[in-house]
Amino acid sequence: MVTGELKSKIDSLWEIFWTGGLTNPLDVIEQMTYLMFIRDLDDADNLHAREAAMLGLPHKSVFAEEVHIGERTISGNQLKWSVFHDFPAAKMYSTMQEWVFPFIKNLHGDKDSAYSKYMGDAIFKVPTPLMLDKIVTAMDSIYEQMAQLKSADTRGDVYEYLLSKLATAGVNGQFRTPRHIIRMIVEMMDPKADEIICDPACGTSGFLVSASEYLKEKKKEEVFFNKQNKNHYMNHMFHGFDMDRTMLRIGAMNMMTHGVDNPFIEYRDSLSDQNPDKDKYSLILANPPFKGSLDYDIVSTDLLKVCKTKKTELLFLALFVRMLKMGGRCACIVPDGVLFGSSKAHKDIRKIIVEENRLEAVISMPSGVFKPYAGVSTAILIFTKTGHGGTDNVWFYDMKADGFTLDDKRSETKENDIPDIIERFRNLDKEVERKRTEQSFLVPKKEIADNAYDLSINKYKEVEYVPIEYPPTQEIMADLRELEMKIGEEMDALEQLLGL
Repeated sequence: MVTGELKSKIDSLWEIFWTGGLTNPLDVIEQMTYLMFIRDLDDADNLHAREAAMLGLPHKSVFAEEVHIGERTISGNQLKWSVFHDFPAAKMYSTMQEWVFPFIKNLHGDKDSAYSKYMGDAIFKVPTPLMLDKIVTAMDSIYEQMAQLKSADTRGDVYEYLLSKLATAGVNGQFRTPRHIIRMIVEMMDPKADEIICDPACGTSGFLVSASEYLKEKKKEEVFFNKQNKNHYMNHMFHGFDMDRTMLRIGAMNMMTHGVDNPFIEYRDSLSDQNPDKDKYSLILANPPFKGSLDYDIVSTDLLKVCKTKKTELLFLALFVRMLKMGGRCACIVPDGVLFGSSKAHKDIRKIIVEENRLEAVISMPSGVFKPYAGVSTAILIFTKTGHGGTDNVWFYDMKADGFTLDDKRSETKENDIPDIIERFRNLDKEVERKRTEQSFLVPKKEIADNAYDLSINKYKEVEYVPIEYPPTQEIMADLRELEMKIGEEMDALEQLLGL
């Protein structure tokens, strides 16, 4: 979360846009996004140059010695944020307008790349050189503050804070998933070097970025020292869809600045007929919208055959099953209602996941996880597509703490179940002896089927009642009389002291 000095600096930057005449929040966020990307591009290029030097590998900078823009040729060095931010206001403005924006719009020669699709229509809207000068100075100050915080995803927090300024944020369930929850899910799923990963409601690409970072940390040799795997990682592994073009721009830029050259980030209504994907992905990681309103006319008929409903969270579950290839795995966040809802659509989709595929885990999360943006109770479902069943015992875990307080402040605390969840999920064979009174346990499929496929943990959890023995009533009454007498004596003594 963005707090304190960083928050006030972002507010000041927002104020510069606002007073300068850019009053549409979407325009402000788009312009900020472009400028953040231009600065990130410089930082990323410098980092790649240092890494290449350390490894003794050649480095080809995106800021080549000569850059061709239209019929003109200039030194690529002038397009770097670290160079042009020292220019006088008028020169900086003309450089940005005439050189930098055309340069980033055509950065990828591949016109079909995600980047080209969403930067192709980028428009520079800052109206005056003085305003640009103020914005650049304010952004430098914000980046200095972000560097001091040393948080892994401060920029993601900044995006989230910017989105919170949109009056429409959250109307269609667009709540940014907390990064530590995303990381927990990615660690549980342990992506492999040959995965084809998809998030059909990707937003700012949080799940895809986290999966790419996990592979970079844990499978570096396997991914980057193998030519075929590296090419797959850069160009074919990551797929994301969303219906919000601003989100897509942010998502594509987020992936590129995290070192993925060509993610497949596309404008698509995942639930409609424009999404033909079937039996395609080996891993789906998602937090689909919970309360998006839609009508039957735009929903794919394939999905409605599986589950006739207007509830997006149920339709997305049906979609995940369709999009996964055989043996493909899914980890998704769902609202609690999915686990115990009594409508036919609720029961149908739960039955499909339990009976026709292999449901592995249901992790119940506390309602404060999405605060301050939403207080909804959620759970994580983990299942594998088999097409012919395979559910044996389902692992349930009752998460009570995620390392942060569960109020609107979300301050860090020592109580954190996440390491325990990851450790236990990786060693499910050790869970067999666990009792229903403990925080995690296994439930056989038959019992779940007998309970109308109810997946709420409270249906199976046993509460241990410890009998308390109270003294006889006669003894309690005698104690009360004795207390009453003592009070009387004390009151008499007090009256004497006061001379009453």
